[in-house]
Amino acid sequence: MSHVSTNAVAVPLDLKRALARNKRALMLWQSLTPLAQRDFISWIDSAKQAVTRKKRVESVPSRLLSGKRRPCCYAVVPMELYKALGANAKAKALWVSLSASEKRDAVEQLGAVRSADALSRQIEKELQGFVMKRRVTLSITKRAS
Repeated sequence: MSHVSTNAVAVPLDLKRALARNKRALMLWQSLTPLAQRDFISWIDSAKQAVTRKKRVESVPSRLLSGKRRPCCYAVVPMELYKALGANAKAKALWVSLSASEKRDAVEQLGAVRSADALSRQIEKELQGFVMKRRVTLSITKRAS
């Protein structure tokens, strides 16, 4: 799916078009935090069928207009990830140390891993990468000050 970047969040074109049809919904969308926008986009992108995706995209403006700031009944962290974290103490410790933004990025990155076995093998490595990235960023920031 093709995406357009808005507020540092890549917005799918179909969602952008749906929001553009209602100025108030678009304003409400723009008032969401990038994390809330990503939750909606992740919920839309998680649809397995095109019909489901279309229904979700078309429902976003009305959800926003009714006061919703997040998609209903959507688990940000998939059950497979919870299971993999439970089976790997090091990965679980790394997960706990991540910020909310890093956790969402990790979920997005690990979402491409389809099998539970592959996820179990990859999770610690991926989460360690987020922690190392944060350490490098902090180190650079300290040097600059």
